[in-house]
Formats: sequence, structure tokens, C-alpha cells
Amino acid sequence: MAKLRIMLVDDHILMRMGLVSAIGAEPDMQVVAEAEDADEGMKAFREHRPDLVILDLRMPKVDGVEFIGQLRQEFGAVRILVLSNYGAGDDIARAVQAGAAGYVIKGMHLDQLLEAIRTVCSGAQYIPAEISKRLADRVQSQLSPREVEVLHLVAKGRSNKEIAAELHIVEGTVKIHVTNILAKLQVADRTQAVVVALKRKIFQLD
Repeated sequence: MAKLRIMLVDDHILMRMGLVSAIGAEPDMQVVAEAEDADEGMKAFREHRPDLVILDLRMPKVDGVEFIGQLRQEFGAVRILVLSNYGAGDDIARAVQAGAAGYVIKGMHLDQLLEAIRTVCSGAQYIPAEISKRLADRVQSQLSPREVEVLHLVAKGRSNKEIAAELHIVEGTVKIHVTNILAKLQVADRTQAVVVALKRKIFQLD
């Protein structure tokens, strides 16, 4: 069975050494390249074309989010897992929006990291519950109370006209709220907005 080929991008050599040792002990994966910054990372990716890039967000010269953008611009759908000390909602959101498929915090149990690697390599997203909650809290803080209220009614299947009547506002205002909600959640339609809201626990259906 072919092993998962992994590239590490982190400016801390001890962290890379630890990851090389841990990953190398697994029968289905191997580290094929290492880099300490984005410049080295781009060169290494061009040479090795790994299945997965594991990177830190805080790096010299170019930060991890910008590096994710560079990778995806040149190589398309690169599979990227962020491994960072920083777990604030803004950091997580920026990484996911840039194209990261997974986000884990340094210091987590090794089994969780290995699960994240296998999950992202399979083509799925890996966002642990505690990370997902921080992301949801950030999104919820961006949505106004009225927008959350409108989205909740959208989830119940209400039309714009019905939402307007229930909230005692004009239908045009509802349309503006819905447009803002779609933009903030970065989705294309109402159904996707509801799916994202429920997944991130912005609200629960009654």
C-alpha cells in the first residue's frame, strides 16, 4: 500500500523533528519534505508534490495563511492541515477561508493529529469540536442578533414575506439581511447558510 506523503512547514526544528519521528512510526505515512518558511515550502512542494502539507500559521517572512494562498494559486486543490499554537477564531477562520482542510492545535494528543492527517488526506475536512466552537463563536459574533433571528426563520422554511410579517419589518429589509448572512457565512444560497449555521451551532432548530 502506498504511504501518505507529507511535507512539514514549520520554523521550529524541534517541532519538525518530533513530527518526523511520530509520523515515521506509522505504517501508512511518511515525511518526504521539510521547510522552515514559505520560500522553502514552495520549492519543496514543486519537487516532491506531497499528498498533504502540515504547516504552522506563524512563520518568518510570509505567514501561514498567505502561504496557503500561494500553494493553492499555483497547485490548485492542495490538501493542507494547519498545526498551530494559535486557536483564536480569527486565525481559524482565515486559515479555512484560505483553503486549509484541517486545523489542530499543537500539544494535542498524537492520536488526534494522526486522525487529522488521515481524514484530510482522504479528502474530508477535519475541524475538532473545540476548534469548530471557536469558529462558530466568531461567526456568531459577526452576525447581528437580527441576522441570527432571520437565519433561524429561514431554517424553519419561512419565505422572505413570511419572515417580514413575523418580525414586523418590510420584505426588502429581510432580503438585505439574507444577503448579508450569505456574505458573512461565505455561502451561495439559503440552504447552505442553514447547513453551516447548524454545523457551527449558531442556533438549534426547535
